[in-house]
Parts: sequence; structure tokens; C-alpha cells
Amino acid sequence: MKIISVSDKNEMSKKAAQIILELIKEKPNAVLGLATGGTPEGTYKELVADYQKNETSYCQIHTVNLDEYVGINPEDPNSYHSYMESHFFKYIDLPQDQRFLPDGQNTSVEACAHYDNLIESLGGVDLQLLGIGRNGHIGFNEPGTPLTMGTHVVQLTESTRKANARFFGSLSEVPEQAITMGIGTILKSKKIVLIASGEEKAEAMNRMLHFSVPDDCFPASALVQHPDVTVIADEAALSLIKFSKE
Repeated sequence: MKIISVSDKNEMSKKAAQIILELIKEKPNAVLGLATGGTPEGTYKELVADYQKNETSYCQIHTVNLDEYVGINPEDPNSYHSYMESHFFKYIDLPQDQRFLPDGQNTSVEACAHYDNLIESLGGVDLQLLGIGRNGHIGFNEPGTPLTMGTHVVQLTESTRKANARFFGSLSEVPEQAITMGIGTILKSKKIVLIASGEEKAEAMNRMLHFSVPDDCFPASALVQHPDVTVIADEAALSLIKFSKE
């Protein structure tokens, strides 16, 4: 696991975007695994700025997103379909039929398996972008989720719903379930880039970086078994770490 310490969220975003752009230059038909939430917003902003300045093409790229809320319409402003459209997709030349998100309105076992099969049919994810939840969740894989699971429906914890309530009118409006790539699916990615910013992520980062073997009580610990993980975190997120950082 490579740890890159940066000064702030802006630098974190720039570094993550740089790694993604290097992959696109090297492999124009790459499969990108994308994340949502507050942390990656700056990364998408950097990618959009690059597209406007350098016209980096996404015409051969495929994207697969980590997750979506259950029971929410894709047109809902709080859906991750809408998030991706408003923060990234509408600004670049990525074809509509080359972007994929889990279907929050079809949560059958067959639909979950179909999403994993889709990813495999694309040749697998070349680079998966991840954030980390305060309780160590990656995607929406909450503590206790088996580390070998594929795409599945998960009951969101109260802490996760509270953390996401800022995007909704109130906590009661936050869906109680989500459909998410499983940790088993995430670990099949060829490269993983995890980004973290702010003091509120410091405890989670401290815990993650002290696991030597995976433990399903802390989902992000699964990353210790992956051969190519880059962590980009700002000084605040790494403030509890007691070892030297690159």
C-alpha cells in the first residue's frame, strides 16, 4: 500500500485526477470504477477542467459506479445517477451507453449478479476510486459485511445515514438501504486509489493503516490484501498516523 500525504483536499483532488489521467493516456479504453459523495467532487472538477483545457477523450472509456440508493429514482437529485451527471458526465464525451451504475430500483439477486457479470464482461475495473466512511465502509459495505461478497443490497447504518443526511432535507429522507459493489468485486480491480480528507476521517484512516490482515469488522481493512493500492490523504486525515509518510 502506497501512502501519499498531501497538504489539503485540493492537492488530494489534483493528485487523484493526475493518476486517472495517466491511466487514460496509457489505456484510452480503460474501465474506471467511480465513487460519489463529498470527497471525490474535487477530483471530478479537476478531470472536467482537464477535459476543457486538453480535450482528453473519454469516447472509449467505460465507467462503473460503486453504488446507488435503493428505491430512489435515477432522476432524483439525490440519486448517484444524478450526482455523476451533474459533477462529471455532462461535461465530457463519455457515451451514454458506456456508463453504468447499480439499479436502485431492481435489487434482486439476479440484478446484483448481472452487475458483477457486466464488470467482468468489460474486462474488469482498471482503476477503482474509493473514499472511506468513518466506520471504515468502502462503497456501502458496512462493518460485518463478508469480505468476499459480490454486488449486494445492504442495510445502511445509522452513522452512515447521518453522514449522508447533509445531502438530503433531513435524516428521515435518507434511504435505509443501498445496492453496492461488494468488497469481493472491489478487490478484483487492477488498481485501487483511496482518497481521504479532513479530521473527520482521521480515526478511520488510523485504523485502516494498522490492520495487517483483513477483518470484516472494518471493511477497508480488506485493502491490505490487494497488490496495488494507493492512498492519497491530506494532513488532517493522516493526523493520527504515527509513522513517516511519503
